[in-house]
Amino acid sequence: MSQIFHRSTNTLSKVSILSAVFVIGGLFGVFMIIDRAGYTSRRGVTLMQPIPFSHEHHVSGLGMDCRYCHTAVETSATAGIPPTATCYNCHKLIWKDSPMLEPVRASFRTGEPIRWTKVHDLPDFAYFNHSIHVAKGVGCTTCHGQVDRMPLMWQEKSLQMEWCLDCHRQPEQYVRPREMVFRVDYEPPSNQLEVGRRLVEEYQIQKLTSCSTCHR
Repeated sequence: MSQIFHRSTNTLSKVSILSAVFVIGGLFGVFMIIDRAGYTSRRGVTLMQPIPFSHEHHVSGLGMDCRYCHTAVETSATAGIPPTATCYNCHKLIWKDSPMLEPVRASFRTGEPIRWTKVHDLPDFAYFNHSIHVAKGVGCTTCHGQVDRMPLMWQEKSLQMEWCLDCHRQPEQYVRPREMVFRVDYEPPSNQLEVGRRLVEEYQIQKLTSCSTCHR
């Protein structure tokens, strides 16, 4: 029986298969790069707000504690967005006639809340509880970055699953004493792993990596 395909077909098929593997691998690599890019995860992107609130001014300049505005962070799943009354407590006396703060005054007069743009916006399928992390010694700056150096707020971390899992798998690298959770000037000690392992045991921190921990 005569040969149906030319002998070069064997070589061509091998080259085609190898090329397909490399193309698929390359496309996967490009996808991973795009997925981790800042413009995809919104990392480092400053979003427009109805009022240009400066954490740098309020935290670093005035020394305000995170809990003054985010009152529910120790007891609730959400840190809480401060009501207009919290802003107005100070700004009815300070910069009370500033045009920039007219939205605060208007909100206080009408009772209509200020429509802030959420910066750290997790997907609806991901569950995160602030109070648990605070109780276990996870500092504000660990997730939110140095807010005391942010004239306008941006997302410092990717908030992607691999970032969360890195801490869940190795909490000793990140936890700090509970009394230091809200300190924006906290610096990890040179023996962080030694301190971290002690805190993991003392705070009974579990290395939770099952899907149901965050996806409920």
